[in-house]
Amino acid sequence: MVFTTPLVRALRRRFPDAHLTYLTEPLAEPIVRGNPHLDEILVIPKRSGLPRWRDDWSWARRLRAGRFDVSLDLHGGPRAAWLTWASGAPMRIGYQTRGRTWMYTHVVPRPDGLAPRHSVRNQWDLLAPLGFEHGDPAKDPVEMAADPAAEARLSRRLHDLGIAPEHRLVVVHVSAGNPFRRWPPESFAAAVSDLARRDPARRFMLTSGPSEAEAALAIVRQIEERLGPAARAVSHGQFDVAELRSLAARAAVYIGGDSGPLHIAATTHTPVVALFGPTLAERSMPWRDPRWFAEAVDGGSLPCRPCHQRTCEPGDFRCLTAIAPHRVVAAVERALQAVHV
Repeated sequence: MVFTTPLVRALRRRFPDAHLTYLTEPLAEPIVRGNPHLDEILVIPKRSGLPRWRDDWSWARRLRAGRFDVSLDLHGGPRAAWLTWASGAPMRIGYQTRGRTWMYTHVVPRPDGLAPRHSVRNQWDLLAPLGFEHGDPAKDPVEMAADPAAEARLSRRLHDLGIAPEHRLVVVHVSAGNPFRRWPPESFAAAVSDLARRDPARRFMLTSGPSEAEAALAIVRQIEERLGPAARAVSHGQFDVAELRSLAARAAVYIGGDSGPLHIAATTHTPVVALFGPTLAERSMPWRDPRWFAEAVDGGSLPCRPCHQRTCEPGDFRCLTAIAPHRVVAAVERALQAVHV
């Protein structure tokens, strides 16, 4: 979803008088909420069974009534393809996907998901029928508007935790969408412990997905075992999408694997240290102005990398375990130094 926001900006620049509508499910709606280039955001419920069929038919009628001229399927899944077709737009653009191609008037080849080509460029292909050329991250970066209410909630939480504006907050996201992209807990603990020893003004917020909250707390306990009272690391419940963006914007540096929160952090100017295991930096690095620091740390060249993340061929997740904590620490120190250049 974050990777679609450069297209929104580019569409507004090319068609300044157009009415731009974005259709999304509820979970991702905060990413486009407040986007200055959109005129309208439609949020379709995500349900299953008979209620979902009812929703889809109801929304099909609503989209058709909107009399859209162009419908872009930025997702490519069955539901998105069907709603694109159901909109009745004279121009319907989507990826060439078996069983769904007939729903579009303009079909774009779907790139190989393992190719060393950025996901935004893959999305940008969908603009080709409208006459767009290659995108530029300096001109059309990913973006997500700040949410004042989320910022206020975050400020209260940080205050309650004793994290003041003068502290250098390091945000560490310890989970990823699947186990193939999770750096080992002991590696996170070693890196954070080393960073904490180097500067007493640093504070560390460890975040995770809802299913891995206990894993984040376990890493905090490992850090406390290493450092005692000097640990200065916490994991404090869950942050919603808007709060996560506010937290990343408040941070001195963000550390995390290739997952949604990394790309939310990329919508800020905060320095980013991105950890890549089975995926490639060429495909998933922050798409933003190169003035803002971003560095990739990966396990190096391996015959099994990149992979489809279904089975670890060697069986030992070596693309992740090969990332030594001292390399991440060095990248973070460069990131923190870049803030003061």
